[in-house]
Amino acid sequence: MPPTLDAAAVRSWCRISLRALGRAREEIDAINVYPVADGDTGTNLYLTLESAAQAVEAVFDAHATAEGGPAPSFAEAVRALSHGALIGARGNSGTILAQLLRGLHESLATRDGSGGTGGDGDASGAADVVRQALAAAAASAYGAVARPVEGTMLTVATAAARAAGEAEGDLAEVVRAAHAGALAALAGTPDQLGALRQAGVVDAGGLGLVALFGALSRTVTGQAPADGPLPGGASVRHVPSPSPPQPQVTVAESTRDPAAVAACAEGAGEDGPAFELIFLLEAQDAAVRALRERLDALGDSLVVVGGDGLWNVHVHIDDVGAAVEAAIDAGRPYRIRVTHFGTSAGQARTPRGERAVRAVVAVIRGDGLAELCGQAGATVVALRPGEQPASGEIAAAIRRAHAHEVVLLPNDSELRHVAGAAAEQARADGVRVALIPTRSAVQGLAALAVHEPSRRFDEDVVAMTAAAGATRYGELAVAAHESWTMAGVCQAGDVLGLIDGDVAVIGSSVPQTAADMLDRMLAAGGELVTLVLGPTAPDGLAAHLESHVHARHLAVDTVTYTGGEPGVPLLIGVE
Repeated sequence: MPPTLDAAAVRSWCRISLRALGRAREEIDAINVYPVADGDTGTNLYLTLESAAQAVEAVFDAHATAEGGPAPSFAEAVRALSHGALIGARGNSGTILAQLLRGLHESLATRDGSGGTGGDGDASGAADVVRQALAAAAASAYGAVARPVEGTMLTVATAAARAAGEAEGDLAEVVRAAHAGALAALAGTPDQLGALRQAGVVDAGGLGLVALFGALSRTVTGQAPADGPLPGGASVRHVPSPSPPQPQVTVAESTRDPAAVAACAEGAGEDGPAFELIFLLEAQDAAVRALRERLDALGDSLVVVGGDGLWNVHVHIDDVGAAVEAAIDAGRPYRIRVTHFGTSAGQARTPRGERAVRAVVAVIRGDGLAELCGQAGATVVALRPGEQPASGEIAAAIRRAHAHEVVLLPNDSELRHVAGAAAEQARADGVRVALIPTRSAVQGLAALAVHEPSRRFDEDVVAMTAAAGATRYGELAVAAHESWTMAGVCQAGDVLGLIDGDVAVIGSSVPQTAADMLDRMLAAGGELVTLVLGPTAPDGLAAHLESHVHARHLAVDTVTYTGGEPGVPLLIGVE
């Protein structure tokens, strides 16, 4: 257990938090009914933290230009965390999270000049610093919200800080207490806010904070935090993955009244302002104070976070033009994003006869993979073993998706030209098509995992392309005859392990060859292994490989799917 928090711990907290929010994102979106039931709180928290994590990684990368170079200081890591969240904050919840992280930064970064929170291993000193930092973060978030409401993530943050302040012991006890305090406050949010009570849910933003405090506890103690009960038979569960355990936040279905949640979603935007406006602003403090007053009179859900000349402004409003004019009077607004609540991510249902804004079309082999992509919202071109689709078949699928914008995933290097021809046919019909050159189904799954229709099309395509490109892929095959390969001569019946399309391993058994492939693929690093089992995979293969990864590669998660392509025992993806 690390006695202090240092730059490496900040990096680890970001990574664990991002995984926790990634797993909980859909669940958090599903219970989002306040302040607007637009079903995007989990997504906004994830995207905000993703921006923060990327900024922290950039600081580490900058210090790694030469082998043996110094690691970043604790102050540098925390500053990057705060700045990344500020420039990437999304929605009401993400903007509040950015201010919480800024409050942490302002308190933590000035406490210690040696790069950590506790000086020379002083665990009690680290505990005191974190107590004060959590209190400062909660107070900072309250100050950023024009009209604070109890029963929200502000309440959860304050309760966590209070519990940490009352905890006795070292840093581990303080962060455990903060997580427990957040859980207790979350359980009480329906009693404080009528919209939550009516829908039978806890506060969505608060649930996201519980995930972050759970990740902090995991970072410091090395152990998943204890479960906690919620009203109505629900619970916040921490589901262990093979290595290491990561917090996964879920809310039991019995907690919700689905009809009430749906009614809130259908009424989103009807009683309040019609638009959400978010922008970055370069301005002086005095000008921002005047801007807050103008925007508070024009709209609601106003949150202004930042400082030192750079601010992130979030407001729900009807008159977007008046708000932008006020921002121009205050300074230089940019990265202006306007979302109409009637067309937000949580209200993506498209009336019959109307085009959806965006769709994903995926070419897939294997019934299980086709079903998985379909459940993720993709329009699927399902292929039989050995079948090569014509460009017209893929173009028909693009038309069937009935969208103005389409992201096309061929998932096979041999299909790139056919998919390109289909994309050109669709463009001639007025559809905007982006072809992401995924060469394997696991790269397509990685791209689908980060697909976000509420982003601008170009941003979404870049994110999906980056996710696919960062995924190494491998597959097992059985040699039909003697042949020369990149790994040497193989005999008929040998098991071949192909990595990124080239034979890299020749073995005699599927389990051993697969394990050798994983070791090679993870030698360059990785955080998540995806295993796709085909119909011919031997029994127990998944358990064997998960155990192998757990024993050999710490901090790497595994996820397994069945129903891959016939004739391919195993597909592997490493992200």
